[in-house]
Amino acid sequence: MCLAIPVRITRLDGDTAVGEVGGVEREVSVMMTPGVKTGDYVIVHAGFAIQVVDRKEAEENLKVFAEMARRTDGARRRAGRHRPD
Repeated sequence: MCLAIPVRITRLDGDTAVGEVGGVEREVSVMMTPGVKTGDYVIVHAGFAIQVVDRKEAEENLKVFAEMARRTDGARRRAGRHRPD
């Protein structure tokens, strides 16, 4: 299964950027999102920004991902399969 997540662009350098989500920074190609600016949110799939999204939409999506992670972690704990960090 593939998953694309919203990422906030923190630095730009040509067709390459640094994006941040949840305190983690990653290099992102922005060659498919011309006009992207520092502070913009983009949907990232396989290391490529594929769409610019507004802040409200990005934050709503991130809340959904956080809830999914919380529920998955809870289910693992109940099943005795939790892997501590």
